[in-house]
Amino acid sequence: MDKIRAQFQRMMNGERYSRFTLQPSENGERHAEVNLSDYAADGDTAAEAPGSPSFRPAPLHHSSRTVAFIILGTLMVFLGGYLVGFISHHKPKVESDCGPSSTDKIGGMDPGKPSPTLSWKDVSQLLTSKLSSEAFKKTLKDFDLKSRSAGSEEDMSLANRIFDTFKTLGMTPWTDIHYVQLQTPDTQNPNTVHFGSDIIKPVGYLAYSKPGKVEGRLVYGNYGRQKDLDFVQGKVDLKGAVLLLRAGKIPFAQQVDNGAKMGAHAVLIYLDTADYKLATDTELYGHVHLGSGDPYTPGFPSFNHTLFAPMESAGLPEIPAQTITASSAAILLKEIGGPEVDTNSDFKGELKSVVYKLGGSQNITVEVNNVLVNKEIHNVFGVIKGFTDPDRYVVLGAQRDAWGRGYTKATVGTSVLIELAKAFQEMVKKDDFRPRRSIIFASWSAGEFGSVGATEWLEGYMSSLDRSVFTYINLDGVVMGQERFIASASPLLYSLIESTMKEVNMPRKSVSIYQAMGGNNWESRVLRTMSMEDPAYPFLAFAGIPSMCFHFIQSNSESYPYYGTSLDNMDHLNYRTSQRTSNVTATAAQFAGLMTLRLVHDHLLGLDVSRYYGPITKAVVQVYKRVNQLTQSGQLKDVSPNWLNRARGSYRRAADAIAGAIANTDLTDEESCRILNDRIMKVEHSLLSPYVSVVEAPFRHLLLGRGPHTLAAIAEAQDLEKLRLHLALATWNLQGCANAMAANVWDIDDDI
Repeated sequence: MDKIRAQFQRMMNGERYSRFTLQPSENGERHAEVNLSDYAADGDTAAEAPGSPSFRPAPLHHSSRTVAFIILGTLMVFLGGYLVGFISHHKPKVESDCGPSSTDKIGGMDPGKPSPTLSWKDVSQLLTSKLSSEAFKKTLKDFDLKSRSAGSEEDMSLANRIFDTFKTLGMTPWTDIHYVQLQTPDTQNPNTVHFGSDIIKPVGYLAYSKPGKVEGRLVYGNYGRQKDLDFVQGKVDLKGAVLLLRAGKIPFAQQVDNGAKMGAHAVLIYLDTADYKLATDTELYGHVHLGSGDPYTPGFPSFNHTLFAPMESAGLPEIPAQTITASSAAILLKEIGGPEVDTNSDFKGELKSVVYKLGGSQNITVEVNNVLVNKEIHNVFGVIKGFTDPDRYVVLGAQRDAWGRGYTKATVGTSVLIELAKAFQEMVKKDDFRPRRSIIFASWSAGEFGSVGATEWLEGYMSSLDRSVFTYINLDGVVMGQERFIASASPLLYSLIESTMKEVNMPRKSVSIYQAMGGNNWESRVLRTMSMEDPAYPFLAFAGIPSMCFHFIQSNSESYPYYGTSLDNMDHLNYRTSQRTSNVTATAAQFAGLMTLRLVHDHLLGLDVSRYYGPITKAVVQVYKRVNQLTQSGQLKDVSPNWLNRARGSYRRAADAIAGAIANTDLTDEESCRILNDRIMKVEHSLLSPYVSVVEAPFRHLLLGRGPHTLAAIAEAQDLEKLRLHLALATWNLQGCANAMAANVWDIDDDI
C-alpha cells in the first residue's frame, strides 16, 4: 500500500496541472501569478500560440505500468473508504460542536444563527435605555478640545482616539486618507483693510478667497441677497465697489458670488449686533467656496496616487473676500456716506452710534494674502455589519474639526457618533440584536472648509456608494438649543422623520416632538429645504443618497450665533440649554438612533417614494407658468411643457406601482423585500442629471441641486435657447427616474 501511495505521489508531483501559483503578498493575501518563462520551455504550448501563453495543460503520457498502479490504487482507496464508512455508521452517535469559528462571526454574533424574535418595541426600548445623559456628560468632556483645526496634530490625535474606540468595540475600523489643499492666512503677510487713515488687520478670514489687493468705493449691501443688491443698484452703482455685508440669511459663498455677479471688486462681511448678540470684537471664520470638497480636485478624489489635473472648481470666488469685526464695521459705516437707508427696512442694523447709509462716495482698499497649504486629513470609519443585507449601509457622520473649540458642531456631533456606536454594538453582542443592514459610523475631517473630507470620500467611491448607501444622517450641530426642532432632508425621509418624532419626547417635556411641533401641521414648522451649507448636502445633491440634518434650537432663532467664532464653547451651549446640554444631546442621539434602527431593522426600507410627488409637482408648475408666459408673449415658439407634465405623471404612476407591490407582497419574504428595496433605492440617484459635468455643476440633483439643469433654474431661465435644451433634458431625467422605479425593463411601457 505504501509503495502504491509513493508511486502515485511521484506521478502527481511530476505533472503541472495549473499555470498559476499562489504567492503570498506583503499584506498577507495570496495572488495568482503566471510564470511566463514556463511557456518558453513548453514546446507544445509555445508552438500552439506563439507569443501568447496557453492555459490548456499538455496531454498526459503514462506507461502501461503506471496505469496499472493507478487502477489498483484507486480500487484499494475505494475499498478502504467503504470499510471506514461502514464501521463509522455502526458506532454510537456523539453530538459535537459544529458551529462556525470566531472568524465567521459579525460583531461577536453568529450570522448563520437564526435571529431571535425581537419586536420593534423591544429593540427601540433597548437602544433608548443605552443613551443616557450621564453617559453623555463624560463623552462630551472627553471630546472637548481647545483646538482641532483640520489636518493639525490635535485633529490627527483625535482621529486616532476614535479609531481606537471603534477597534475596542470590535468594529474593524479603517481610515480614508486624503491630501487636500486648504487656505490659511499668511502669518508673515497679514490681510489688511485700509480706509482713510484707519488700518484694520483682522484675525479671522474666509478660506478660498481670491488673493489680491483691490480698491473701490465702499457700499453697504445688507445681507448680500440678490434682492438686497438689486435694491442698492437702483441707488448706487455696484460696479467696481467694495461691498460691506452683514453675515446671515445666506452662506458666505453665496454673498460673495452675488457680489461678483454685480461687478463688485471685493466683499467684507461682519457680524451685526442685530443678528448676533456678541461682543463687537468677535472674530469671524468661514469659507467662500460655492461648493464642497477640495476645490482643486473638483469631481475626483484627492488621493495620493491621483493624477491631479490643473483645474479649479467653478465655485471658487472671482474676487477677494474678508471678514471684519463689528467694531471695525462700525468705523466704516460712520464714514461711508451716501443715501440713508429706510429706517423701516431690514437694512438697518443695531450697531451703536451708526446711521446706516448705502455709501458709494468713499474709497477703501482690501488686501487678502491667504496661502494654500497641503494637508493630510483622515476620515475614520467603524462598521456593524448587517446579518441579512450587509452590502446595504446607513451612514452616520460627524465632523470633528473646527476653527476653535467647535463645541456645538464638532464635540457634540462626535460624542453622539461614539455613543451610538457603543449602544448599537452592545445590542448586537449582548442583547441578540441582528440588524438586517450595515451601519457605518464616520468621523470626517476638514468639514469647516466645506465638507472636504466627506466629499472626497464620496468622490473616491461614488461608483459603489450610490448602490449601497441608502441613507446618510448627519450629526453636526444637532444641539443648538432645546425649545424647537427643525430638519432638512430628502422627501424620501419625511415619513420616517414623522414616525420618529412620535416616538421621542422633547427635552425636559412629557410630550413627543410630533405633538410639540404642531401634530398634523408639523411639516410647516419642522421641515426646511436643504441648502448648500448643510453638511449632508453633498450626499443628497452630489451623490444622490437620501440624507438629512436635524437640530434642536431656540424658539427665536434657527441659527447658532457662535458658529465660526472662538465663542463656540461649552459655556455658551450650556446657557442655551439651561445647563442641560447632556440631556438634550441624549435626546438628539435617541432621535438619530431610532431613525437608524428603523432603517436596519425592518424588512422593507423606510423610504417613502410618494413624498417626492409634491415637490416634483410644485417645481413642474413653476416651469409650466414660465413656458406659458414666454409662449403667450411670442418670445418662445414650438416649445411645450406637456412632456414634462407627462413625466411627472409617470413618476406618480411608478410610485403608485411600488405602493401596490408593497401591499401585495409578503414582507416576511427576504428576497421579495430586497427586490422592492432595489426599486426604492434607485429613486434619489435617478434624480441626478446625467447630462451635466460634475466639474461645472457638481450638485446635479434635478430638484435640490444647483445649476441650469434644475427645474428651479429652468423656471427662471433668461436664455431661451438654453431653456429649450434644459427643459428637454430635465424631462427625460424625470422620465428616466420613473423608468428606474418600474424595475424590470419589460414593465416600462406607456403606463409608466
